[in-house]
Order: sequence, then structure tokens, then C-alpha cells
Amino acid sequence: MRKRILIAIIMLIVFVTACSDNNATPNDRFSNYINHWNKQEFGKMYKMVSKSTAESYPTEQFVDRYKKIYQDLHVSDLKIEAKELSKDESDKAAESGKATIPFTVSMKTMAGPISFDYEANLIKQGEDDEENWYIEWDPGFIFPEMKDGGELRIESTPPVRGEIRDRNEMPLAMNDIIYEVGIVPEKLGSSPDQNKKKIAQLLGLSVEAIDEKLNADWVQPNLFVPLAKITKEEEALWKQLVAIDGITRQETTGRIYPGGEATGALVGYIGSVTAEDLKEQKEGNYSDQDVIGKRGLEKLYEKQLRGEKGSQIKIVKDGEETVLAEKEAKDGENIKLTIDINVQEKIYQTLDGNMATVSAINAKTGETLGLVSSPSFNPNNILYGTTPNLWKQLEEDSKNPLLNRFSSTYAPGSVMKPITAAIGLSNGKIDPKKGLEINGLTWSNGEGWGDYEVTRVSESNGPVDLHDALVRSDNIYFAMQAVNMGEKAYVEGLKAFGLGTHFPFEYPITASSISASGKLDDEVLLANTSYGQGELEMSSLHLATAYTAFLNNGNMLKPTLLANEDKKQIWKEKLITPEQADIIKEALRDVVVSGTAKQSAKNADFPVSGKTGTAELKLTSDDSGQENGWFVGYPTDDEDIIVSVMIEEIKGKSGYPTEKAVEILNQMKE
Repeated sequence: MRKRILIAIIMLIVFVTACSDNNATPNDRFSNYINHWNKQEFGKMYKMVSKSTAESYPTEQFVDRYKKIYQDLHVSDLKIEAKELSKDESDKAAESGKATIPFTVSMKTMAGPISFDYEANLIKQGEDDEENWYIEWDPGFIFPEMKDGGELRIESTPPVRGEIRDRNEMPLAMNDIIYEVGIVPEKLGSSPDQNKKKIAQLLGLSVEAIDEKLNADWVQPNLFVPLAKITKEEEALWKQLVAIDGITRQETTGRIYPGGEATGALVGYIGSVTAEDLKEQKEGNYSDQDVIGKRGLEKLYEKQLRGEKGSQIKIVKDGEETVLAEKEAKDGENIKLTIDINVQEKIYQTLDGNMATVSAINAKTGETLGLVSSPSFNPNNILYGTTPNLWKQLEEDSKNPLLNRFSSTYAPGSVMKPITAAIGLSNGKIDPKKGLEINGLTWSNGEGWGDYEVTRVSESNGPVDLHDALVRSDNIYFAMQAVNMGEKAYVEGLKAFGLGTHFPFEYPITASSISASGKLDDEVLLANTSYGQGELEMSSLHLATAYTAFLNNGNMLKPTLLANEDKKQIWKEKLITPEQADIIKEALRDVVVSGTAKQSAKNADFPVSGKTGTAELKLTSDDSGQENGWFVGYPTDDEDIIVSVMIEEIKGKSGYPTEKAVEILNQMKE
């Protein structure tokens, strides 16, 4: 019974609704049409057009056309408003079966706002219950200028991509003339196949790829067919190419990276927009013909560098143009860095292809002067290279040139010891004048450690104090001190130095970590962490930044990358007192004068202070794994530059990182 009542109610509602729609006035009917229009429900709109309209404009010329135009124009905030007929006008319409209703359309588009006034003619059609008002539609509803056959055109003006420059306005990424090399097929000479083979070999292409380009649908007789792009610097290659019949070139503009490999990891490169890129970007910002930052600073500052396209929406009819909306292109911004390209290139060359990273900063301002990852890649080769399978070669290279080492973290080894010293001095657990009795080359804190022992390089001739421990790089001293501090105090100290938290730098640098869990609740792990082993990892830039605390009366500076960032920002304040900083600085000088860096720093052109470090890469104490070497140091007298150097796989040449650091400092101070 209830089911029958429910069905009856539903049928009554449908009947009443149908009747109310059939009995609608022109105002009611057009209001319903506008509601669908505002929601871009074009299919429902089409059901409300007159018979003559449907005959003149099939659904693809109505629904599909509306959809495409609105999508192409990126229409938003669409608003249609109608001027209602008065009662007298409505009564006259009812008698005549015709009505005219003025309306206004407004919208936002890719080229700016568009609005217009138009009139809708409605006609009553149908018989009895089927009688209703229908819209006499024409293309003028889309835009009035299209009423009698006007053609809609959209033109885009690309912006000029902003450049990336160093602190002295030297370009790291710039827009410059490049050459598009191609073939005029009819001029390939009497041996076209042989010539294509030569061209393919020089450009790193296959003959099949060349044929595919030459056989494209758009190719016409005596037309230039582009094959590849080369830079102006590749004149030797061009001389070989131009000797082949059919080859020619045209000037165009492209992205150039003057720093090559030295800045590859930092600056990155641009590339063609992919389908995946289009999904990730806001609709309308890119087309499949655009380029986008793919890596490094080009990707990081894509929004600023890219700028905004200019757009013009117009109607063309009988050779005359009517502009509906226009937006000028806005060129991208230039990005100016604190980086010095001369420093960057000198560091990269000094590393001589070793797997390494170097961070160089101004110790007084926090400005980053160099961020180097070695080996690297040349962005110009990726964009315009003629080496076959270049990307595969880079991916399969055992030295991993695609790895950005300066943004990665590593076990710091003994360069961590000055930080541990600062933590102990600050929390009062380390008395710099008090020596610890350490016997032999190994130490264990009891049964809880099992068979594990901390080892040191050399025995002491008496109690070991802080200065001696830093100069001789005594693992046991720092392990004892960390155990004495306890997990809570030591972890608090590490966090005070920024470990285990976000690193405040414009370029994404992996955050330094205390351990996998963020805790040091295992005493062996606590001991190992104190001298830069365990699970502790830091970036080379974070280490350089941490050492600024020793040169700025205990204040650790915030590193900067952009030239417009405030200088001398303090990231962590009063980590140690000025007196405690002097204690550490004195020891860092003696590391070079009489300690672990004495021999490897002998070629310094001026007094240098710093700390050596070796991080063992092994899973157990029985392993004999590779080692990474470190040196973090600065000019003793000027205290104006800190370099943090990490070189991978230096087993058997432990002084090598220090030698490279000294060489870098010598060059920077020239």
C-alpha cells in the first residue's frame, strides 16, 4: 500500500512539474535556459532550442562548439543575466507566440574579461501539452561578432624566460642565439643515402629518425626540415656538417648554460612539457608546445622565471578583425644568486671528477658562494647534445653524475667533533681543562656494549683534554663525553644546531638527521654519533653553516642563496659563548699546525684552520668498507670563508679532502 502511495506521489510531482514547465512564461523559460548556461550544461541548453535552430545547427555545432570554445578560452566566472519582460510585454508575447528578451553575458578568459549584450528571440512551438517556449539560437549567443559567420581566433605571445645570474650578474642560465640544423631534401646531392648517414653520425641520430622527419605530412618541396639544435660554440661540428650537401641552418633562440657541468646540478635545465607536467600545472598555464623547468633552479623558480603568456582573442570576418580581449605577455623575472660563478667553476675543476661535494659560504654574511656536486652533467648537452644515448650513459655511469651530492646528506665523521665539543661546553658537561684518562686504542663502557669497542688512531701520553682530543681527533674522548652527557642533553644540543629539523635554505637541501628514529636511546649509538658515525647524517652546507657559530661569537648564521635575501641573518642564537668559541677556534688552528691536517694542509698560502674527518661506510665493525673524507675549514686570520669538502671513496688517501680544500681556499683568496 505504501509503495502505491509513493508511486502516485512521484507521478503527481512529475505531472505538476511538466505542467508548470509547459505553462511557463517566456521569462520562466529563458531563466531556466540561463541557469543551464551559467553551469555550462550545453546539452540541456540544446534541448531548449527551436526546431529551426536544431535543423540549422546540429548538436556538434552547438554543444561541441560551445565546449571547445569555452575550454580554449579558459572561461571562468561565467554570468548571464536577462532583463525580464514586463506584464504587458509578457501578455503580448502570449498572444503572438513570440518574445524578445535582452540579456548580458560576462566572463573571464585567458586574455581578460569579456562582456556583451545580446537579444534572445523565443518562439512558442508544439501543441497541447507539448506546447512551450523555445530559443531561436544563433552563433551570436557565443559572441555577437560570430552571428553571420565570423571566425574565432586565439593568438598567444610567449614571454621571455627570465635569466639566472650570479652575484656579479654573470649568466648561469641565459637566452641566446642557437642554430637549428636541418636539411633541404632536394639538395642532398647525388648520394642522399650516404649523406644522411654522415649527418646521422654527426648529430647523434639514426637514419630512420631523419627519414621520419623528412617524410612528415607538412614537408613540401625545397622546404627546410629541422633535425637538431646546436649552440654557437659548436663551430667545429658545424664545419663538418656544412660540408655535406643539403645541410643548412637557421638562427633561433634557446636556453644556454655557460657554467656547463660546474653548475649543472645547481641550475638544472628546461625541457618540453609532458602530459604529466600538464596534469600537475594549473589549467591554461602551459600547452604541449611549451618548455618547463625540469631540474634544479630552473624547476624551483619555474613560476618566476616563466612569466605569463600574452593572449589575444579576436573575431575575423571578411578580412577585418575585432579584438574581444587582449593581455600583454609578462616576461619572466631574472633570478640573482649569491653564488659566484668563478668560485663555482674553480671548485668543480679542483675536484677533478672525484665523487664529491663542496659548499662554500661567506662566514660573516651567510651568503652561499659555491654549491658543487661532482661529477655532474652539462645541461647544454641534454638540450642540444649530439651524443647518442646520452641519458642512458648518464644513468649507467658508476660515478652517478645525476646525483645531486650537495643536497644530499652523509655521515660527517670527525668534522662532527667540534659540534659535539660546542654542545658539551654549552651544557656544562665538558670542562675544557679537565683531561680524561684513556688507556690504549679501544674503549667499551661495559657489558651492555657486548663486544663493541670505540677505537682511536693513536694513544695519548696522559690525560686527554678537549684541545688535545680535537687536534688528535680522539674518538674515545668524544664517545666518553657523549655518554656522560646522556641522550637527552646531547640530542637537545644536536637539535640546537639544527639537526633533525628543516634546513632553512631556498634550495631544497635534505634535512640532517640524528638517527633513523630521531633518538639516541642506545648507548653505543650515542657514543658513535658523538664523532660523526652511527646513523647521523649531515649535508656539506649544514656543516659549513654550523661552523659559522665558531666565527660569530656563538651565533650560527642562516645560509642564503638569493641576492635579495637579508644578509647576516641568525638561524641559531648563542649556541656557545664567545669564550667557548675561542677555545674551539684555537683547537681548529692547531689541527692544521700540529694535528691531523698538518701534512695535507702544508700547501696553504696563508694560515688555515679546520677539522679533518673520515666516515667509515660499513655495516659492522668487522667490515672493511669504503671511506668518505671530509675537511671543513677557513682562513685563520680573515675568518671570511668556510669551505666544507666531502670526497667519496678516499680509503688510503685520507689527507686528500684537506688538500683539495686548501687548494680551493688558495684560489678563492687570490
